[in-house]
Amino acid sequence: MRYFISLAYNGTPFHGWQCQPNAISVQEVLEDALSTVLRTPIKVTGAGRTDTGVHAKLMIAHFDASIPEDIYGNLVYLLNQFLKTDLVIHSISPVKEDAHARFDAQIRTYEYHIDLEKNPFSKGLAYLFRDALDLDKMNEAAQLMQTFKDFEAFSKTHTDVKTFFCDISNAEWTKKEGGYVFKITANRFLRNMVRAIVGTLLDVGTNKTTVEQVGEIIKSKQRSNAGFSVPAHGLYLTDIQYPDNIYIING
Repeated sequence: MRYFISLAYNGTPFHGWQCQPNAISVQEVLEDALSTVLRTPIKVTGAGRTDTGVHAKLMIAHFDASIPEDIYGNLVYLLNQFLKTDLVIHSISPVKEDAHARFDAQIRTYEYHIDLEKNPFSKGLAYLFRDALDLDKMNEAAQLMQTFKDFEAFSKTHTDVKTFFCDISNAEWTKKEGGYVFKITANRFLRNMVRAIVGTLLDVGTNKTTVEQVGEIIKSKQRSNAGFSVPAHGLYLTDIQYPDNIYIING
């Protein structure tokens, strides 16, 4: 049977989601935990590939396994006992046999956290940016982005994708205690897209780039015209939504 597993992790100790040689990844740690507890090799497929240092308040992955009934009810507990505190399992749900954590995802949401002053309690969890920011202009530029579809200008170069089209349904900056949070929701994201968008909007907030120039940057389709890529440690994957009919309600 196929299952969706919901998890969260602090990305600081991991070299991203995907398994890779000579570096610890979230996927590797999760597969090791599942394989150990279920006593059979388990492979997982994630909803996406977060980069080194990026956090996830919610990540979804799928795996195939025959889970004994006496273990299924305690599986989340057993996995969390095995795992270190940097990664936690929230739930495991049976889904249809063709359900896919990546391809069936309809909506994804990211947040980027910025601190305006040094904070020892958010070290590695937010980007320290001391310059004054014009939040109104940043939100005006964020609203403008929602009128476009092609975001090649914010994509990592030499990325093997069939299209650079994304449907952004929300992009907004809000204040938080001691800083700001940027929240963006879309049907899909390109590699490095959110970090490049945030860097470009920070240029708007510091008057290095005008709102009108953001539109020209997007139309140019050139990554070199967009802003800098902000550090990974301020970025969080926060939500992934799927159609309800892929879940098996009663197991």
